[in-house]
Amino acid sequence: MNNCSVFSGNANIELSKKIAKHLGKELGKIDLYRFMDGEICVKIEENVRGKDIFLIQPTCSPVNENLMELLITLDAFRRASPKRLTAVLPYYGYARQDRKDRPRVPITAKLVANLLVSAGADRILTMDLHAPQIQGFFDIPVDHLFAAPVIVSYLKEKNIKDPVIVAPDVGGVKMARALAKRLSAGLAIVDKRRLGPDQIETVHVIGEVRNHIAIIVDDLISTGSTMLEAAEKLHEHGASSVYGACTHAVFAEETINRLNSPVFNEIILTDTIPTPKLPQRFTKLSVSGLLAEAIQRIHLETSVSSLFI
Repeated sequence: MNNCSVFSGNANIELSKKIAKHLGKELGKIDLYRFMDGEICVKIEENVRGKDIFLIQPTCSPVNENLMELLITLDAFRRASPKRLTAVLPYYGYARQDRKDRPRVPITAKLVANLLVSAGADRILTMDLHAPQIQGFFDIPVDHLFAAPVIVSYLKEKNIKDPVIVAPDVGGVKMARALAKRLSAGLAIVDKRRLGPDQIETVHVIGEVRNHIAIIVDDLISTGSTMLEAAEKLHEHGASSVYGACTHAVFAEETINRLNSPVFNEIILTDTIPTPKLPQRFTKLSVSGLLAEAIQRIHLETSVSSLFI
């Protein structure tokens, strides 16, 4: 790892420091500041010529600020002649618009992919994309990790008896099935109908949850409405207790208060996105070890596939 350097943007410095510590490194020196009108300026304060560079920056809230900072920083590195430049996005923003499902709408996931490549990224390392097909939007290598091993390890430590993994909608079945297989658990699906952007009517539960501990899993939580509706419906169907788990805490303003409800025994999330102080009902797990292992394997040109589920 001598010819490898790890740098961080401002989006999630705490996670970046943990990743660097796992790698036995200090974060590279970089000066990120703003002009008076808000323009972002970057100065790399060490020599990176011929090095393998990893730049960590999730494009979380404020999304546009963090995305622009990432693009400008990538451009600065590209002009400094590194051997390879890998953009590490623990959370890939703008991923929810991944197809043209209505007339006259953008495909922002593809737009962001184009911007990252144009800015100078040679490789992408990311985690739990909202839609796995986003990998195909890139013409450069993409390593798509999953937080499931971290969540599964925590759930196994809790020694939950007879759990059922629940997908909060049909789109989350693949993720729920993968966790169910690892935990040797049952699988259930909450069938729902969306009435509007923030209005969800839960219809019924597919699968047996009565007298089971239900664990609802999703890639991200935004408003928390989907997970709360699912938890209430699971209790109606006889679940003995309900847990919630997600990778990305894309929390809206009232989400924490909404999820801090007695219908949940615990809400499990990871640190891909920084969060404010959380109530006792919430547990934050770190994916820093997983990302550090992926960075090390990419640098050493060894297989990353064993980290996938």
